[in-house]
Amino acid sequence: MKRIFTISGLLVLFTFFSTALFAQNVTVRGKVTDAKTGETLVGVTVAVKGTTTGAQTDANGAFSLSVASNATLTISYLGYTTADIPVSGRTDINVTLQSATNELQGVVVIGYGTQRKVDVTGSIATVKGADVSKQASTNAVSGLQGKVAGVQITNNAAPGKSPDITIRGLGTIYGNTKPLFVVDGVWYDNIDFLNPQDIESFSLLKDASSTAIYGIRAANGVVLITTKRGVKGKPVINYNGYAGFQAVTNQVKMANGTQYATAVNELTDLINATTPNDPPKAHIFANPSQYGEGTNWYNEILRKAAMTNHQLDLSGGTDAYTYNYSVGYLDQDGIVKGNNYQRYTAHLSNDFKFGKAFKVGFTASGVSDKSKDAAADIYHQMFAAAPVIGVRGPGASYVDPNGLGLGDGNNFNPMATVDYYNQVTKNHRFTYSAYGEVSFLKHFKFKTSFGGDISQLEVRNYTPKYRATFKQFSDKTNLNLDHTEVRNWIWENTLTYDLQAGDNRLTALLGYSMLQNRTYQLNGAADNVPYVASGSMYSSFPDGSNPVYIRTPTSQIYNRAMSQFARINYSFKDRYLLNASIRRDGASQFYGDKTYGYFPSVGAGWVITNEDFMKDQKVFSNLKLRGSWGQVGNSGVPINPSVQVIASDPFLTAIFGNPPTAYPGASINTVVPPTILWEKTQSSDFGIEGGLFDNKLTFEADYYNRKTIAAIFAIPVAGSLGTVNSSLIGNQANISNKGFEFLVGWKDKTAGGFTYSINANLGINTNKVLDVRTGSNPIYQGGDGIANGALATRTIVGQPIGQFYGYKVTGIFQNAAQVTAGAQPNAHPGDFIYQDTNGDGKIDGNDRVALGSPLPKYTFGLNTSFTYKSFDLALDFQGVADVSVYNANLAYRFGNENFTQDFFLNRWHGEGTSNTYPSVNLGTTDNAKPNSFYVESGSYIRLRNAQLGYTLPSEPLKRFGISKLRFYANAQNAINIFGYKGFSPEIGGAVGGRGIDANVYPLYAIYNFGVNVTF
Repeated sequence: MKRIFTISGLLVLFTFFSTALFAQNVTVRGKVTDAKTGETLVGVTVAVKGTTTGAQTDANGAFSLSVASNATLTISYLGYTTADIPVSGRTDINVTLQSATNELQGVVVIGYGTQRKVDVTGSIATVKGADVSKQASTNAVSGLQGKVAGVQITNNAAPGKSPDITIRGLGTIYGNTKPLFVVDGVWYDNIDFLNPQDIESFSLLKDASSTAIYGIRAANGVVLITTKRGVKGKPVINYNGYAGFQAVTNQVKMANGTQYATAVNELTDLINATTPNDPPKAHIFANPSQYGEGTNWYNEILRKAAMTNHQLDLSGGTDAYTYNYSVGYLDQDGIVKGNNYQRYTAHLSNDFKFGKAFKVGFTASGVSDKSKDAAADIYHQMFAAAPVIGVRGPGASYVDPNGLGLGDGNNFNPMATVDYYNQVTKNHRFTYSAYGEVSFLKHFKFKTSFGGDISQLEVRNYTPKYRATFKQFSDKTNLNLDHTEVRNWIWENTLTYDLQAGDNRLTALLGYSMLQNRTYQLNGAADNVPYVASGSMYSSFPDGSNPVYIRTPTSQIYNRAMSQFARINYSFKDRYLLNASIRRDGASQFYGDKTYGYFPSVGAGWVITNEDFMKDQKVFSNLKLRGSWGQVGNSGVPINPSVQVIASDPFLTAIFGNPPTAYPGASINTVVPPTILWEKTQSSDFGIEGGLFDNKLTFEADYYNRKTIAAIFAIPVAGSLGTVNSSLIGNQANISNKGFEFLVGWKDKTAGGFTYSINANLGINTNKVLDVRTGSNPIYQGGDGIANGALATRTIVGQPIGQFYGYKVTGIFQNAAQVTAGAQPNAHPGDFIYQDTNGDGKIDGNDRVALGSPLPKYTFGLNTSFTYKSFDLALDFQGVADVSVYNANLAYRFGNENFTQDFFLNRWHGEGTSNTYPSVNLGTTDNAKPNSFYVESGSYIRLRNAQLGYTLPSEPLKRFGISKLRFYANAQNAINIFGYKGFSPEIGGAVGGRGIDANVYPLYAIYNFGVNVTF
């Protein structure tokens, strides 16, 4: 029988025999705890002084180490004072560490390494992975919401979807607006593949001094993520699992059956009054009261959705080898019936040491997920469906709204959409990184790393042959497949020189990097094909003449980059700090002499509390001033934007040959200038941070000025240039984001053993377009979900990106005489009265005004934790303020759609009934034009997460091999306070269309119960 030995297995055997051969006479065991709180400390370094022998404490703060009986142990841990403990022949040694007086002695993760917090000159926020993984968030980014000042996270609540994240305001209009994610040294556009419970820590780099080292992709900020790695010690097994459910919160109340029938009859009367030359329409409902409450379509389609999650970890290691392995499973139902998301994850990391100088290691993550999707328009259908019809009629057939004569506007039964919609999305993704590191000549360290991303995404949509209602049917089957493959890699090399001589500390870094990103896409469609449940892109299209239509175009997105970078960190007496870096990036998005961009930065700091004149003061535990300036780039733009592209156009065809054959045409739909420059972001930051009363009170404040220079995006141009749907792409504008960030925290412990911490953060940002190449000509966007094809947002000099723009409503016309005396001759009683802004006696496009911004001015969070004996409680609050949203649902109607109950109860339905809400005649009239009535406050505050836990006493559990057993109950989004009349004011969207609510995914709360067990 063939035996196969892995390299890691041989290393484990080698380490085992080596340890046994050279074991010392004394084995020392003990625990390390915090001197103040008594809590055990995990990952503390316990080293034999003067040697390279050492260990780290495990999950229980315990360590075991074979040493000489006369050895001295050096105990060190970040943020604590190092202690030297003589062994003196003892075998049991318990150690208590004192918290360092200066909290700035901690270490933070920065680009390409770590740095003492005292030496940091930029704005860097750190978040522990444990603070995120305790939430019931399927995406780790979602768990950061409310925890970092100046960072806005907008959740897309659909299962498996990524939230939007914006750091220090929106600075780009075209392309990717997300920050760069760096996971264990590898670059990513998202972290969908990461299980939150596999994350050790986050570092969010917000200013140019900290981000410039990633020049090409740092324009929107950088999020550094370190995943969990093994710690020397016996194997530790940890299981964390929870089960719970999701329930819709703040459900919008719709008009009931009687109210709806009343409104439809009113609409008929209004149409008859406004079209006197047309034959009058009769009332559809002779007796509205007979319909009573009717059908609540939200109750029929939405549900309490189950959710379960399981995670199993194994970690441990020896002096030469450490490991951390985990597997996870998530099963999350969507709140729409039939919607489901399942995810399997695996994470592996190994580190090997060969002597004192050489280390190698690797990390690999795999994710396989599958979702049965919900129809994108189901949310609009639930909103608009008539409550006067039921779900099913005789023989389980679907009730057809057209049977009541409701017209084309409301011609669907939402349950039929749920039952016949069949789309499955499958995703398989493998990410990896490996490194080798060698130390030489005492002060030098060379590291090389290679990592990448391999993924395959397939979306399969099948429509059967069916007939549910007059409008909901298909006379043929149809299969659509979208297949996307990603092949990315990055190779980086760094040489570090680290010197400490007297009062001088110097770290210098040189680096070289190459990356390549490739995306392949294949799309196919066929009619009249049978359903194959397990079909793939290549097996679902049967051979033969059965398909009547098939297409298989392919596309490829391909780009490369090559970079060189350098950085110097210097400190003198831990008082005076200097940081400088430069990066040179070459990217295939550009060409010629504009291929390369240069991104410099400089930062300085002054640790005031380390000055001699501050030694005797008792107020400040630490106090530091810092400032920085730098430039970063944005490579998230189209490939070769300076190259003219001829696009195929299915509506342009020519007939040639015999027999006649149609050939597709092409058109130019963009105009490009001969040269496009790099889009850069230049920013400066000034901050102060410190601690008082032995660091019980900590604070931090920043002012930043962030300017996007030569932003790349497309603007409309005249069709006379010969283009179709023409636009001009190029360096169009400069954009400013200015603001303040504040953090304050308090942590303490009472004599009775009650410990607590309270941390609050506030971000204030002002977004403004400084100038545009087109001058004062505005850019109009935001048409998705807006009635009659209108555009609801405008970007113009002096205003924020994508502000809402339309008519200001000053009242409601009450009678015909008021209409005659007004500036809207085509209006009718019950219509909006629009402000005549320019005073010319008529209402037209020149009277539109700014109506609000979808970009919040204020973002804030409050995070608390409390511990008493075996109980722990965490409460996290989060919110935004001074922000607007556009409720497009109210006017997006084409006939007899339903109304919200709020609208029905407050509508104008006769003279004097309302001067704020219009009549029910909305969708096809001037009442549907973008105006201030639809713009509402998007401010909110919510209890983002609440968790109560209980940890059982450890002594009784030891007999079962359990070192820790904790039970907890968790609630997410349980309390939401806002004035918006939709489901949720938390609305994302593309740049230029943010904040437009065209039936977004409803906000829901999660309630779950879980257990954490450590063996």
